[in-house]
Amino acid sequence: MTSYLIQNVALLGGEPTDLLLADGVVKEIGTIAPADGLETIDATGLVALPGLVDLHTHLREPGREDAETVETGTRAAAMGGFTAVHAMANTEPVADTAGVVEQVWRLGREAGHCDVYPIGAVTVGLKGEQLAELGAMADSAARVRVFSDDGKCVSDAVLMRRALEYVKAFDGVIAQHAQEPRLTEGAQMNEGELSGRLGLAGWPAVAEEAIIARDCLLAAHVDSRLHVCHVSTAGSVEIVRDAKRKGWNVTAEACPHHLLLTDDLAATYDPIYKVNPPLRSQADVEALRAGLADGTIDIVATDHAPHPHEDKDCEWAAAAFGMLGLETALSIVQQTMVDPGLLDWAGVAERMSHAPARIGRVTDHGRPIEVGEPANVVLYDPSVRRTIEASESASLSRNTPYAGMELPGRVVATFLRGTATVLDGKLQ
Repeated sequence: MTSYLIQNVALLGGEPTDLLLADGVVKEIGTIAPADGLETIDATGLVALPGLVDLHTHLREPGREDAETVETGTRAAAMGGFTAVHAMANTEPVADTAGVVEQVWRLGREAGHCDVYPIGAVTVGLKGEQLAELGAMADSAARVRVFSDDGKCVSDAVLMRRALEYVKAFDGVIAQHAQEPRLTEGAQMNEGELSGRLGLAGWPAVAEEAIIARDCLLAAHVDSRLHVCHVSTAGSVEIVRDAKRKGWNVTAEACPHHLLLTDDLAATYDPIYKVNPPLRSQADVEALRAGLADGTIDIVATDHAPHPHEDKDCEWAAAAFGMLGLETALSIVQQTMVDPGLLDWAGVAERMSHAPARIGRVTDHGRPIEVGEPANVVLYDPSVRRTIEASESASLSRNTPYAGMELPGRVVATFLRGTATVLDGKLQ
C-alpha cells in the first residue's frame, strides 16, 4: 500500500499542517519530513475533511443498470469526496430481503471506490402493505440499520408504527419519504402561483409536513428513531425543530438542490428540474439553509437519482423524478453555506461526514482526522471555480441540473482507508 505525505493542508480549514497516511490509518499529524517510500502531495491552499458519507444514494443496481451501477455510482461518489454511501432500496428487485441487500453490499466491496451500505425496504416491494424482512436484513452480512421505502411514503400509520417499534431491537432507524399520496396524486411541481400559471398540477407543502408531524409523534410515542428524508419546506423545518426541542429522537436531511435551486426553474418546462419532493420557493430555500446552519437539519444527503436519457428527454409530465448529486454536493454546500458564512469547514465535516455516519450507525466512517483513525480523507480546493459539464460525469447518467453552471471548489483527492480513489481530480 502506498503511503502519502500530505503537506501544508488546512485541516478543517485551520492552520496548515502535514498529514501522513500509511497502513490504512492517519499515522502522524504535524511537521513531517519527506522520506523514501512516501508519495508527497503539496496541498497548499487545500482543505482536508473526513471522507464524506451520503445517507441517501440511488445506485439502481440490481435491475436498472441502464441508469447506474454500483461500479459507476461509487466512482461518482469518490469524485465527490465520498468514502461511504447508503444505497436506497428501490431497485428491481426491491432490496426487501437479506439476499438482495447482501448482493448490493458485495458489489460495493468488489468495486472498491467507496464503501456501500444498503438500505433495506420498510415494506415488501415498497407496496406499503406488510413489513419486509427487517430483522433478516439487519442480521445479514450487510448489517442493515437504515430502512426506507424512499420514492414512496409509508403512508399507513399503523404500519409505520410497527416499523418504528421493530427496529428498536437492533438500534435501527426508519428513514421516511414524507409525502401524503392522496394530496399529491398527479402532482408535478411545487404548488403556488407559478404552478397555476404553467398548468402543472401543484404539490402542496402540507403533503410533506403532515407526514413529518405524524411520524414525529409516532416516533415519540414508541420511543424509536425517525429520520426524515429530503426536507424541502419551511414548515417541515419548523416541525423538526419543535420535535428536537421536545427531545424526540428525530433527525433530518436536506439535499443540495433544495439548498440552491427554486421552483422558478420549472418555467422552462425542462424535466431536468423535475424532482421529488419538488423544488420549492426562495423562502423555503432560506429556511432550509438556516435550519442546516443551526443544526435543526442534521445532514446534507444527495438523493443522487440517475436516469437514462430517454427517461428525462421527454415532456415534463412523462419524465422521471430525480437528478444527479454526488459529484457536485460539496461545491453546492460551499456556495450556499460556507461562502455566506453560515457554516465553517468543521460544520461541513459534521453535516456531511460525522452526523450521517452516526445516524446510519457506521462506525469506521465519519471519524475525526486524528492519529490512529481510519485514513478516510478528502482534499478539497475551495479557491477554484469550475463549469459543470454533464459529459464529464463519472455517473452512467447525465441528468445533472447544474450543467453549464459555474460552481466553486473541486475535489482534488479522496482516500479510502489510505488508498487513493481520486488523485489530482482523476479517478484511480
